[in-house]
Amino acid sequence: MQLTPIPDDILPQALASLRAHLSPDSLALAVFERIAATLDLVPLGVDTPAHRAAGVKLAQDFGIGTIDAEPMEAFSYDGQSIRTRSEAYVLIHEVAHWLVAPPERRGMIDFGLGAGPESGRVEEANRAIAVDKETQIEEEALSSLLGILWEVELAQPAILAFLEQNWLEGWERPAGCAGNFISHVELLHRRGLIDADGRPFPPESVTGAVRAAA
Repeated sequence: MQLTPIPDDILPQALASLRAHLSPDSLALAVFERIAATLDLVPLGVDTPAHRAAGVKLAQDFGIGTIDAEPMEAFSYDGQSIRTRSEAYVLIHEVAHWLVAPPERRGMIDFGLGAGPESGRVEEANRAIAVDKETQIEEEALSSLLGILWEVELAQPAILAFLEQNWLEGWERPAGCAGNFISHVELLHRRGLIDADGRPFPPESVTGAVRAAA
């Protein structure tokens, strides 16, 4: 949920404010510019059937099960499969959660983080919580940003999720807004979830690494 809506006529100013506080040639700036560029994709369609199909395919390419059902019928992720009757960015966000979660929690309801906003069996999902609040907050932020970067890769309007998930919150205080963005970009990189250019690793790379580790 977007905490503070940013009107369309203010958005260029907000983006420029964040951009000005990212170092030239930095990883964070490269990531930001790719996200900001997707503003041009918004008029071409938002949450289209093609966008949703691409989200389902991304999950399947990573070896994640998919179920053509509403998350409210059970869980967003049941320990094996994502329920896919959601908006495209929600599907991609769940894939990002799978990537961020350590392997031992990929078999847990909603990744052991507690019920997500789409899950219907809330009490059951919350009984499966396996992490502390700090980990919940960190993984949610990392999954948000990684999902946005996958939207960029899939040529989807990632800027909308960037706004909805509050990455421009507090843009009027740009140092804090930029610091939050920079720290999470760098953490994604340190954890091996994006490459040196700030792009997420493709399924064949990730699944290959998983097979090799096994």
